[in-house]
Amino acid sequence: MSETLALVDYGAGNLRSVENALKAAGAQGVVVTADPSVVRAADRIVLPGVGAFKACVGALRGVSGLVEAMEERVLVGGAPFLGICVGMQLLADRGVEHGVTDGLGWIGGEVRAIEPADPTIKVPHMGWNDVAPMPHKGGAELLDAGEAYFLHSYHFVAEEGADVAAMSDHGGGIVAAVARDNILGVQFHPEKSQAYGLALLARFLEWKP
Repeated sequence: MSETLALVDYGAGNLRSVENALKAAGAQGVVVTADPSVVRAADRIVLPGVGAFKACVGALRGVSGLVEAMEERVLVGGAPFLGICVGMQLLADRGVEHGVTDGLGWIGGEVRAIEPADPTIKVPHMGWNDVAPMPHKGGAELLDAGEAYFLHSYHFVAEEGADVAAMSDHGGGIVAAVARDNILGVQFHPEKSQAYGLALLARFLEWKP
């Protein structure tokens, strides 16, 4: 029996590109959905996100029962979860873009503006950059060293170093991925990262945390 993968549609993600990349990586049961009952029954969950933290949080919480369904399936049920770009940032306790906004609070941290030490370094952080996996248990085994495509002006500052699964560099260290137990979040866009991104998605589809 094939698995169901819920690609969460809350009006704030690059859904078509992510869906196509998941299918190219081997996913068959991809369901683009905002239905809490579908999310609650899914075998795997992917949360994409583009735009501002505050707007994305508002859109996600604006779908009645959706956050509760994700928490039940991921935090209680243990379903493998992947957050992409702002979908990763939403895992944090809070973001400070356009005022302080509470995140999901699944992984301790704060999403802050990128402030490079070198003033010649441009923000947003846009384009290909290194992904350097960190010593880590749970989730980091999905990450290989390589290059991925980034596009963001805010970054995840983790409270615990143990939650940082990979780093990049853009005028200073930038968290490229966070992970805990059955939860993985990546700041880069796997769907725009060609062979590197598809290989990551393929490993996620086989992941049994």
